[in-house]
Amino acid sequence: MEAEKKYITSEELLKHNKPGDLWISIQGKVYNVTDWAKEHPGGDTPFLNLAGHDVTDAFIAYHPGTAWAYLDRLFTGFHLEDFHVSEVSKDYRRLASEFSRQGLFEKKGHVTMYSLISVAIMLFLVVYGVVKSESVLVHLGSAMILGMLWIQSAYVGHDSGHSTVMSSRGFNKLAQILSGNCLTGISIAWWKWTHNAHHISCNSLDHDPDLQHIPVFAVSTSFFKSLTSHFYGRTLKFDSLARFFISYQHFTFYPVMCVARVNLFVQTLLLLFSTRKVPDRALNIMGILVFWTWFPLLVSYLPNWPERVMFVLASFAVTSLQHIQFCLNHFSANVYVGKPIGNDWFEKQTQGTLDISCSSWMDWFFGGLQFQLEHHLFPRMPRCQLRKISPIVVELCKKHNLPYRSLSFWDANVRTINTLRTAALQARDLTNPVPQNLLWEAVNTHG
Repeated sequence: MEAEKKYITSEELLKHNKPGDLWISIQGKVYNVTDWAKEHPGGDTPFLNLAGHDVTDAFIAYHPGTAWAYLDRLFTGFHLEDFHVSEVSKDYRRLASEFSRQGLFEKKGHVTMYSLISVAIMLFLVVYGVVKSESVLVHLGSAMILGMLWIQSAYVGHDSGHSTVMSSRGFNKLAQILSGNCLTGISIAWWKWTHNAHHISCNSLDHDPDLQHIPVFAVSTSFFKSLTSHFYGRTLKFDSLARFFISYQHFTFYPVMCVARVNLFVQTLLLLFSTRKVPDRALNIMGILVFWTWFPLLVSYLPNWPERVMFVLASFAVTSLQHIQFCLNHFSANVYVGKPIGNDWFEKQTQGTLDISCSSWMDWFFGGLQFQLEHHLFPRMPRCQLRKISPIVVELCKKHNLPYRSLSFWDANVRTINTLRTAALQARDLTNPVPQNLLWEAVNTHG
């Protein structure tokens, strides 16, 4: 009966937001997820970021209907006394329910099959071009095809990481390892660790790892205060070296993107050989070993070192298109400092994302992620459905006076470069109290 229910306030719930004491609320019922966080397939980051809040919208976004059955064993017996659902959340939940009723989360189409076929064809062309031809131009073309192969394979890895590719968790994991670890050399364990944090804390400067690129890039002057990264557990120090690099970031952005893949390789190795608990560590390492067997072997078939260097750099340069796209989706959107809260899930996703407008025939190139907001709101939805739901999301944003940004690829680049330039010019301001060095003073001497 209603009178027999036990209640706590939102203020009391917020006290349970530390490691070893993690409580959340879903539809007003309070759950203790402290132990479950260690077993959670998505890792403990979502709980560490959202504990102490009602997380109904985030739960709906990430979990199928079958997940509700697992909540009972975590129920504390408490309900949230001041539980309130905003009009935005009501509409979002109705929309999620309607999409589920229409089966949009299950209708995966044939996108993955076409992607895998294209990857197989490209792999054949790359190997054939390297092994069977002696032409430098053919080798250059093979490198560029390899770069496109990595882009398309990464999209399959991304989709399988969101369980939108195969029908079971096991087959999705297989698709992740093959398309991620084996073909691209990037650990799916590293990707899931960072990507889940990115989705949950979209564009939080101190919680979203996708914005934490000090000392190379800074999208906001807030980084000049040497923020503490709650994801990496360290200070993002804004020192004289960071000031120097960031002061020219609008010039270095594209060159850095051309070799950004190297950083992903390094991050993969740092995680897999760290003391941190890594799901399926052995399987991930085996997949990485597959990549570092076939890729160096392929490069070794080229006749000389200049061609080998050209091949590697050209393949990396092509993948820069994908790295740039990921930056366009978020670098110039709104940012904030602090933990995300579950109560404004929809609003935070709209504030922190930017879509890329393109014709439907270009969907293969962007991997569905040009519909970045739609993907963030409904991460379990297969990419083939995102264009279909886009007009509905637009109308919902209009209804609640929330931003829906959709720019051409060119305009999105211009906006991103302007964001980087603005921060760069502010970083050059010598009145900011950051220690200088001789290099900085030599380059920035006036008069």
